[in-house]
Amino acid sequence: MNWFGGSPSGPQAETLPTDNKGIGTLGEDVAAAFLEKRRYRILERNFRCKGGEVDIIARDPGDQSLVFIEVKARKDLSYGVPQLAVTPFKQRQVSKAALTWLSKKRLHDRNARFDVIGILLAGDGGHKIEHIVNAFELAY
Repeated sequence: MNWFGGSPSGPQAETLPTDNKGIGTLGEDVAAAFLEKRRYRILERNFRCKGGEVDIIARDPGDQSLVFIEVKARKDLSYGVPQLAVTPFKQRQVSKAALTWLSKKRLHDRNARFDVIGILLAGDGGHKIEHIVNAFELAY
C-alpha cells in the first residue's frame, strides 16, 4: 500500500467525527489541503447534479489536466481501505457529474482524468493518504 503520512498542520480534529457526513467533510478537507500542498488548483468542491456528484474538481500543476476526484475517508480499516468503496456504480455517478460539469462550464478539455483519494483519518491529524492517479475511466 502506498500511503502518504499527513501533516498535523493540515485539517485535523482532536476528536474524529462519529457520523458519516462529518467523516466525509473532514476527509474532503484533508484531501483539498493535500492537493493544494502539491500545487493543484481547486476549481470546485462538492459539485452535485441529478446524476451524481464530484467531491473535488482541480487542475493538475504538471500537465494542466482537469481532474475529477472522488474522496473516501475512514476512521479504521474494519470495512477495508477507503478507496475500495469507489464501486463501478460510484464511478458512473462521478462520470455523469463530470460530464454535466464540463457541459455547464462549456469546457472541452482533452486532458481530463478521474482520481481517487483514500484517507485513513487519525485523531492527531497524522492522516494516511493514498492518491490514485487515473484510477478509473469514464463510466456510463
